[in-house]
Amino acid sequence: MNVELIPSGGGAFEVVVDGRLVYSKKETGRHCEEDEIFEAIG
Repeated sequence: MNVELIPSGGGAFEVVVDGRLVYSKKETGRHCEEDEIFEAIG
């Protein structure tokens, strides 16, 4: 599994794992819940 932090601006928060977007604050309009990302990458 490849995880990379890419700095951004404007409040964007996105998590990409192995080239797959697993969470996007830009899309949901909210920050993720505590286990939401871990569940998404399973």
